[in-house]
Formats: sequence, C-alpha cells, structure tokens
Amino acid sequence: MAESETPRTKQRPIVRLGLFLISHSLLFSVVCCAAGVVALLLLPVLAKNTYISENALMPGSANPMLSGEDASEANKLVKEVIALNSKSGASGIKRQRLIAQYMSDLGAEVNYHKFHPQGVHFHPLHFFSSPGSGTTERNISCSLRGTNIVGIIRAPRGDGKEAIVLVTPYNSVKINQGEAMSLGIAYSVFSLLTRVTWLAKDIIWLVADSQHGEYAAVSAWLRDYHTPVFNGLHTIDAEICVVANNLHEAKEQPTNERNIYDGFRRAGTMAAALVIKVLDRNEQFEDSLSIYAEASNGQMPNLDLINIVNYLAVHRQGLRAKVEKMWSVIDSKWVKTLGELFESLGQLARYLNPQWKFGIPAADYVEGTATLASSLYNQALGVPTGPHGAFRDYQVDAITLEISSRASFDNKNSRNEFLLRGGRLIEGVIRSVNNLLEKFHQSFFLYLLTSPSKFVSVGVYMIALALLVAPLPMVAASLYTDANKLDSIQRKDKPTASASVAEECDVNLRSWKWVNAAKKVFVLHSWGSVVSLLPYLVCQIPNCSPTASFLLWVLLSALSLLIMHLILASPFFHATESQLHVGEWAILKSVTISVAFIGLCLMSVINFATAEIGGLLVVPMCLMAHPLKLDLKVWRLKNFLRVAFNIVFVFIGFPPATFMVLKSTFEGFNSFNVGDFWNWVESLWAWNSATYLYIVMVHLPCWTCKSED
Repeated sequence: MAESETPRTKQRPIVRLGLFLISHSLLFSVVCCAAGVVALLLLPVLAKNTYISENALMPGSANPMLSGEDASEANKLVKEVIALNSKSGASGIKRQRLIAQYMSDLGAEVNYHKFHPQGVHFHPLHFFSSPGSGTTERNISCSLRGTNIVGIIRAPRGDGKEAIVLVTPYNSVKINQGEAMSLGIAYSVFSLLTRVTWLAKDIIWLVADSQHGEYAAVSAWLRDYHTPVFNGLHTIDAEICVVANNLHEAKEQPTNERNIYDGFRRAGTMAAALVIKVLDRNEQFEDSLSIYAEASNGQMPNLDLINIVNYLAVHRQGLRAKVEKMWSVIDSKWVKTLGELFESLGQLARYLNPQWKFGIPAADYVEGTATLASSLYNQALGVPTGPHGAFRDYQVDAITLEISSRASFDNKNSRNEFLLRGGRLIEGVIRSVNNLLEKFHQSFFLYLLTSPSKFVSVGVYMIALALLVAPLPMVAASLYTDANKLDSIQRKDKPTASASVAEECDVNLRSWKWVNAAKKVFVLHSWGSVVSLLPYLVCQIPNCSPTASFLLWVLLSALSLLIMHLILASPFFHATESQLHVGEWAILKSVTISVAFIGLCLMSVINFATAEIGGLLVVPMCLMAHPLKLDLKVWRLKNFLRVAFNIVFVFIGFPPATFMVLKSTFEGFNSFNVGDFWNWVESLWAWNSATYLYIVMVHLPCWTCKSED
C-alpha cells in the first residue's frame, strides 16, 4: 500500500490576506490612496463639538468680581504709559519704572529681568535643542538689550508650588495704543487678584520687552526661570548698560519703591500661560477674540484650555471667537462645490434615516476646510504662531489671545468697557485654571481645529494618513516578489551543470541584488544628510542675497551628490539600455518605497501634519515611478499616461517647485521669487523645525530616485 501524502499545512488567515493584497497591490493602492484623500476631505464633516473634559475647571460657574473701578484704575495706567511717548530721552526707562511702581503699589514682588536677544543662526549641533538655547554671544552693544518686568502675587491658599503666567508684550521704546490696552487688561486682573481669598496658585505677570521680538523676550525669561545661573555672569553686561543709562536719573528715583528686588524672582511650576494682546485696529462688526495655539513642531496645548477661553468669550463676554483661516481656500470654487456635494449627501442620508447625522451646510464646510488647512499648515511649518510657543518648549500649556474692539479707544467710556470685558475674560480663565489640582491632562493634545468650537481628534485624522501610506509596504513586497520570480524564470532558461549549484548561485545573486539596492538608497539618504548641513556653510558668506544663497545651495548639493557617486557608489539606475534589467529596478524601487514608508511613519510621530502633506506628494510619486526607457519602447495609452504623470510628479515633487506652485496658487503669480524658498527654509532651520529634516532627508532622496527613472 502506498504511503499517504502528508497533508499541507493550512496557512493562517492573516497570511492569506497578506498574500492576497500583495498579489493585487495595484488595485489595493488605487483604493487606499483614493480613500485616504476622501478621508482627508471628510475631516470638516467628521469634526465634533468641543467640550470640557475636566469637570474641576467649571468655567463661568462664579460671577466675575472685576468691577468698573478696577477698569478705571487700569485706564489711568494706560493713559500714563501712552503719555510717555511724547517725552524725549529715556522714556522707555521711565515707562518701565512706572509699570513696576504700579505693580509694587499692589503689594506684588517685582523685579527687572535684563536680557539680550540671541541671534537666530543655523548650527547643526544645536538643531535638536530649543530655539535660542545656543551659546550666548558676548560684547553685544547696549542698544540690543531688553528689560522685562516681572510681578508675582503669592497665593493666600497656595503652597507656592504652582503658578499661572500672564504675558503682555510691549515695545519699551515706543508703545502703541493696543499694547497699552493689553497692559491695562492685565493690570486690572492683577489688581483684583491681590485682594481675592480664593487664589490657590501664584500669579506671575510678565511684561515682556518686545522691542527685539516678542518670542525672544519671553524665551529669555523662561530660560532663566528654568535654568538658574548661580554665578550671575549672564547679567553683568546688562547691568553695566542699565547703570550707564540711569546715572543721570538716580536722583529722580522714588524713595517709596517697595518689593522691587534686584535678583531673579520665581514662583512654582507653571500650570498655564496666557499671552494677552490687543490689536490697535477697529473691527467692522463686533468685538472679537482670535486664538493662536500652534507651537514648535506642531505642538498644541491641551484642548481644555482653548475650550474654557472659547466658552467664556462667547457665552459670558459676548466676543466672537476666531481661529486663523486660509483665506485662499474660502475663495476656492472646488471647495464650495465639494461642500455642496456633502450637504446634498447629508440631506439624502437624513431622508433615508433621520437618525443619521452626516453632512454640514456648504458654508460651514468651506469655513471648516479653510480653518483645517490653516491648522495643518501651521503645525506642519513647525514655527510658533506667537510668544506662547516658548512655553510649549517647557511643556507648559499656553495660548495667545488677540482681542480687537469695534469701538475706538479714543473714547474714555469705550476704553473702560473694553478693559472691563477683557479683564473679566482673563479673570474667568484664571479662576478655572486655579480650580485644577493637577496639570491639564484630561482632554486632547493631538487635534486639528476646524473652528473655535469644533475639532478633529487624533483617532479620526490618523485614518487619512494610514490609508494613504498603507499601499507602500504592499507594493514593496509585490515588487520584490515579482523580481525574484523573474530571476527564477531567467535562471531556469539557462542550462546548468548541477541543480544544487544553480540554486545556490540564485540565492547568492538575490541577496547581492538586495544589498546593492540598499546601498544605493543609503547613499542617497546620506547625501540628504549632507544637504541638510550645507546651509551652515552658505550662511558664513557675508552679504549674500537669498537668491544667491539658494543657487549656491543647489550647486553645492549637486556637487556633493557627484562626489558621493564617484567615491561610494552610483545611486542612480543603470544608464545604458543593455544594463537595464527590470528585476534590478524592481528591487531598487522596493527598497526605496520601504524607506519612504518608514520615513513617513516616523514623521507622523514627530509631526503628523508634515507626514500628511508629505504623504500626499511622496506616495503617488513612489507608486507611479517607472523607468522612462521601458515606457518609451511601447507606445500605448497606459505607458503614455504613466510617462506624463511621472514628468508632472518630478516637477511638482521638487521642493522648490512645490513651494513656488503653492505660493503662486495662494498669493498670485506676481509674488514669484526664487529667493523666497531660501527665506522659508531659513525660517524652518532657525526654529529647529523637524519639517526641514523631513524635506532634505526623506522627501529629497525619494524625489532624486524618481527623477533618475
């Protein structure tokens, strides 16, 4: 009796599913990419209403205590501060003393924080540190010095371990009316908090000297707050400058200045920070409040902080809350058409089942898309939208509030009413934060805003990126499998002396081809690292215009690629037709797609917005890549369309070309300038944006591989 054949082991369902997707990678890629784009366009429809996650915040639960008398006292400070503009000489020093005197009269602990702004220069060794954390320059002239004024209220119910920070930037040289009004709002709240008994957290009022930049002043104070220097060497030069400027005014210094200290004063760990700014312009319809939350590398404050500000501003003070929008999207016709389509689908869904809540009005979709686009862009850019970004570098939740009034500030009653409303808003926010027994943690840290009262959480917007990048590993596996099958067929066609020897050679050849492809991709990404360091050399050239710097950067990048090609290995595909093999090209493309997939996944952890925007460019570029020489041999419609798409992607995928296309689309073709790309990239590395590393180390090498097809 013949022996029965051993039964074949049944593969697991997950393995069978993977093999099925690999064998149908083309269809899978088309479906996933289309679904990823649709999911991204659906985000404004899927946005949810904001809500307070932390019950202890209780915004608006208590009646405001700020009175009209507090607003009147603040108005006196505003008038005195503005009046110093008409006086010549050391009006800035007089203004600083005036503000410090007002703080001191309230019983607060006051000190001057002298600093000098640190120059923004690209340095590769300081890239991963926070902005402005490099080595301090010496021998800086006194004209570049700044002086912050810090007032601290010790909480009667607190233990000194926590604090809330109020920041009011102002130009100490010549203050405008908006900056003076922001000082007035902060002073009215500061005055109230010195008298209340419910305060459990210390209050720090930072009057930031913004003559050299708002962010620089706040960042310098935070750096000294969190990094104490015991030898005092960092203040010697600043002290000399102040003493030299103040000698002639020593006799005029008031003798009743109390609680003004020479040393650096500190409070507890910062629970939250509010940057208060008043715009020196009139709104057309009503008083409004603009909220800015984006910090470096897409960091956002806890959503509860925005929620309580939005709730108190809209429902308690009657302000119109706003977040930044991309106005070019609002005027886009295709966005309006898409909004009308989603509105019609929503009406159809409600007709079929009234419980289906899908779709929003077309106008809301357009506005939500414009806000979402602005939120994505600001997070992807990685540059803070205000001085609040300096706090996020120390993991402190902070936002910038820009308040604008419909009425003119020339009228005393209008000023008092504005100060009262603004002060009560800040009072309500401080009262809510004061109720917290721990740091913000209940709500979201990863989100996208579509309006001040609507957001998209990380669990929703990650679906779009996951669908977009899902085809990459499947296509990479499919290409590698097809290349091995092609090599096996070619090996079988050739006569060999021994089957075992042929099989061993076949395995060795496959391994060598994979290593060779990986070496070429490694050379290209190493070249990307070199390109990322070249701006440091370009910046050393004095008096170099942005256009010349950009052209020099391109020239050095091309030269470095040629040198690496000659020394290490050719990162290109084989040049001659006789050397061009489909199997080798498929393995090289497989490795390139795998590296692009890893780069996008890593970038999504650092900055999702950058990964999403980069995926919209890199994924189609990688999937459509194909050697032109093979397509030009056969003149078919499929080959012709693939050649056309590849040429388009090569042009659009080049980072300077992408920047110029987007800039021309949003701002018009009149603003086209090659040097603008250098300025944009310079701002990225100056703020240590991870987007810069992604462009030069992931996107640029992938584009170079494709351009050599």
